[in-house]
Amino acid sequence: MNTKEYRASLLEAYVIKSTVKQQVFNNTAESFLILKKVLKQLEKDYIKVLKGQIPDTNLPQYQERGPFEMEFRIGGDLLLFSMHSNVFEFDNRHPVNKIPYVLDDPLRSYCGMIMIYNFLADSFRYNRMNDLGYLVARIFINKDKHFFVEGKRQSGELVKDFAVDTISPGILREIVETAIEYSISFDLLVPPYEQIKIATVDQMQEKISHSKIATGKRIGFTFRTDDV
Repeated sequence: MNTKEYRASLLEAYVIKSTVKQQVFNNTAESFLILKKVLKQLEKDYIKVLKGQIPDTNLPQYQERGPFEMEFRIGGDLLLFSMHSNVFEFDNRHPVNKIPYVLDDPLRSYCGMIMIYNFLADSFRYNRMNDLGYLVARIFINKDKHFFVEGKRQSGELVKDFAVDTISPGILREIVETAIEYSISFDLLVPPYEQIKIATVDQMQEKISHSKIATGKRIGFTFRTDDV
């Protein structure tokens, strides 16, 4: 291949890959908009059931934090939904690269990503910058609007239905409610005594004013994929 042919081939590959990545981003952004509507509806549905049973201050609350981020507070938990602005590829060992759907067209493996984190609601309420959150699920979406999800208690094998599953409001609601169920059952544990037996004056001063000693549901404990 001469220089001219090589350059033409390189530019063609660039155009194809750029086009695919833009389509993946568009599909992920569209899915994120659907997710916003799902969360708004979920807020209404939950409030309708819980109104009068718990104080109004504890009712579920949806809030947008920007074009790529939103939160859903329920009880003492906050679920943070974040869309990454980049498009990702998987390493060769990942199961997604071994299924016929991707082997037939490797460009199908390029995915956008929406992440769901679980924090303590008080971490944001009191601006505790050192508190920990946990990734409970992430959704991958490709150029065909097909998806798969990995995370806590998310059903099915990791990529089993990637070739057929497409994003819909019903699917997203199921993913969100699974994440909520896991988060509210994933309780705050007392940290080990040895870890907190010594504190600095600065920590105490900050604790007095803002309760800023680092807190997380499993701080000081190993967080494993099978944690309940």
